[in-house]
Amino acid sequence: MPKLKTHSGAKKRFRTTATGKVKAGAAGKRHGMRKRSQQMKRTARQGTILFKADGENVVKHFLRQH
Repeated sequence: MPKLKTHSGAKKRFRTTATGKVKAGAAGKRHGMRKRSQQMKRTARQGTILFKADGENVVKHFLRQH
C-alpha cells in the first residue's frame, strides 16, 4: 500500500506552533477593507490560533502523514 500524503492545501493554510496549537490566517481580510475598523484590520494581521477541537481535526485529517 502506498504512503498517504499530507493535504497540500492545508500545508499552505495552517501552521503548528511549538506547543502543538494550530495557527491560521484571520478571516475577513480579502476585500472591503474600508468598511472594517482599524482595530479589526490590525488584529487580523496576526492571524489566529484555532480552537483546540478544530486544531485537532486539522492535524488529524490534513497535516499528519499516516
